[in-house]
Amino acid sequence: MIAPPPGVRVLVWSEPVDFRRGMDSLAALVQVTLHKDPFAGDVYVFRSRRSDRVKLLVWDGTGLLLISKRLERGRFHWPPVSDGIVRLAPVQLSVLLAGLPWERLRVREIERSKAAC
Repeated sequence: MIAPPPGVRVLVWSEPVDFRRGMDSLAALVQVTLHKDPFAGDVYVFRSRRSDRVKLLVWDGTGLLLISKRLERGRFHWPPVSDGIVRLAPVQLSVLLAGLPWERLRVREIERSKAAC
């Protein structure tokens, strides 16, 4: 299971993106549309139209990383969108990437994750 460090902000892009896009194109999308800095260390999560693939864009301090994952069966369980973007706790991202329904996490686990930040 992929687990981002505590304290990292996880931002989920609200709409599916063209999965032919690379890291430079996704970083430009973050800068122009969200007015955020893709080189600040936040994790940006992008999904495909079929919701069976996901891309993560993150700056690790030395370079930009583009991580992709495709589920062999099923689809990712995406959170509802409000205000054009969704924020997840790092533990919620780990559950999402495992292909599990992240919304079933108990509130105590999420609060514990946020307290560690």
